[in-house]
Amino acid sequence: MIVHAYTDGASRGNPGESGIGIILKREDGTEITSAAGYIGKTTNNVAEYKALKMCIAMTKQLPCTQLIVHSDSELMVRQMKKVYRVRDKNLRTLYASIDRELSSAPFSFDIRHIDRAQNHEADCLANAGIDSRKRIRI
Repeated sequence: MIVHAYTDGASRGNPGESGIGIILKREDGTEITSAAGYIGKTTNNVAEYKALKMCIAMTKQLPCTQLIVHSDSELMVRQMKKVYRVRDKNLRTLYASIDRELSSAPFSFDIRHIDRAQNHEADCLANAGIDSRKRIRI
């Protein structure tokens, strides 16, 4: 099964109160599952990476053969595609953790940059996560 994931991390302030949102969909666009949650005070870029990390963990619970992640974070997408180097220490730690998880994942992985407007649902979930203050375990 091919899974299309839409991920977003939001931060009110940079750093500030932050949340993540993830939506997993089948190839025909029907929703499989979604998640939203509060991750505390951090930067927007860290929130984006934590959303991706949660997305991968959620996908590992599915009979997925290919994961295609859609994100409006150009920085994260280019870093994951190895177009940009990961210079920030906190991002480097998250990047390495995600890279390890992907190396043992039972599915192939691709990540694509999309416009913010195309990621509205995941953005709403990330902001709902901040508003709820309900911690999500990643």
